[in-house]
Amino acid sequence: MKRVCKECSGKLSGRADQKFCSDYCRNAYNNRINSDTKNLIRNTNNQLRKNYRILESLRPEPTTKTTRDKLLTKGFDFNLITSIYTTKKGQTYFFVYDYGYLPLKDDYFAVVKKN
Repeated sequence: MKRVCKECSGKLSGRADQKFCSDYCRNAYNNRINSDTKNLIRNTNNQLRKNYRILESLRPEPTTKTTRDKLLTKGFDFNLITSIYTTKKGQTYFFVYDYGYLPLKDDYFAVVKKN
């Protein structure tokens, strides 16, 4: 049985379980196989990172107030969060990793950092 590289169909020599002729072919194959699903994941992670940086830039010590317009102007996406925390009083905090926000009256938000 002739063994060939999964990416370029070149001849393989060496280990019996070898699938690729080089690191280049291995990387190219895996990038091609995973590219369809990665765009959504990559875009989501990029927006989560952006949301995190925006909340981090407000530097809550221990809390900071801001407006919806200010967050939207910076490019914040309210649809992407990593967790929700509801207090015993019924207040719901929305978190992007360890930074969160609490909706207040009149489109204001309290920005907090989880310890």
